[in-house]
Amino acid sequence: MSTQVEPAHLKQQIVDAARALFTAGVMQPAGHANLSGRLSGDRMVLTGTGQARGLTVEQLALVDFDGHVLDGTLDPGSAEIVAMHAGVYRTRSEAGAIIHTHSPHATAFALANEPLPCAYEALLRFGLTEPVPVAGWAPRGSHESVSNIIECLVRSPTTPAVLLGNHGLLAWARDPIEAARLVVILEETAQMTLDARQLGGETPFPADALERERTRMAQFASAR
Repeated sequence: MSTQVEPAHLKQQIVDAARALFTAGVMQPAGHANLSGRLSGDRMVLTGTGQARGLTVEQLALVDFDGHVLDGTLDPGSAEIVAMHAGVYRTRSEAGAIIHTHSPHATAFALANEPLPCAYEALLRFGLTEPVPVAGWAPRGSHESVSNIIECLVRSPTTPAVLLGNHGLLAWARDPIEAARLVVILEETAQMTLDARQLGGETPFPADALERERTRMAQFASAR
């Protein structure tokens, strides 16, 4: 994907994406999250703290994929997760932005180490047809943790998200706003899947569901 985006524009998109998550009500009470956006030259804009509530552009840092801070500041907790974001960017060329949250219902699946099923039509519009996989737990941001995430990406080459075992949700898209929309859809999916299980369980899509959904979207040039 193209990474020719101006840092100032990307920073504002990240701030807008963080605000959208809180507006949608998909954030846990603590408000913890980290967000990033890819720039050219193996660089990214990353939240400088783990608190996304009330995020401002001044709280964003410019870092390279090896963790060197090029502009701004990172607190120790944010420095810990540079490798996690970089690992996704290095593995998924189409990823232009990444969001990590502890959204409550999605995180319930992560705590159970249970993949999140794909049974909600909105997921088809993000190209999902298979369950969101779970990356096994390891200490936050560690080499083992990042390796577990990359293993999920290799094993599930079309997934735009993974659940972090015993931890939370990690999702990515072409830009921060679309990544925020995906987080909202995943949290809705988790909540409604848990509700559906009170009624006997979710029903899988037919095998050709994605093709039919894309055909329908093309007829109306539908925006996700």
